[in-house]
Amino acid sequence: MALETDLQPNALRRAFGRFPSGIAALCAEIGGVPQGIVASSFTVGVSMEPPLVMFAVQNTSRTWPVLRSARRIGVSVLGTGHDGVCRQIASRDGDRFAGLDLHEAGGALFLDDAALWLDCSIENEVPAGDHAVVLLRVHGYSTHEDAHEPLVFHGSAFRNLSVPEFA
Repeated sequence: MALETDLQPNALRRAFGRFPSGIAALCAEIGGVPQGIVASSFTVGVSMEPPLVMFAVQNTSRTWPVLRSARRIGVSVLGTGHDGVCRQIASRDGDRFAGLDLHEAGGALFLDDAALWLDCSIENEVPAGDHAVVLLRVHGYSTHEDAHEPLVFHGSAFRNLSVPEFA
């Protein structure tokens, strides 16, 4: 089998899309206004001591330069039914938080029905090509066992994990 050598962004996006990932909303209140981004590049368990998670953000993001000024950032791991919420927060137009149930704690904002909330601060930001890799230190968390199953991004589409029921 020959390996593909087309490393153009669209070809790579299709190739990278073969790897399923969870989706997280990273949100905070800045000057009384909710700000947030969504990341399919979010990774938990980068380090247990100290507790670190990470994500990658595009250098062209208009929201990250604002959000990075937050003292605390709330990470909400999104679940089934959040695909519309994901699109809304990622939108470039309108009120990206209209109608959303948010919970504020020390400036960090969290979304209802998320499987996991992480209260984080920025530990480090490292340039990585057309993105930056951001390490976040975890200060606290809340798990929600009764929350929806995780929302998964795979093949450029939102998908749900489903377990077949056996009779």
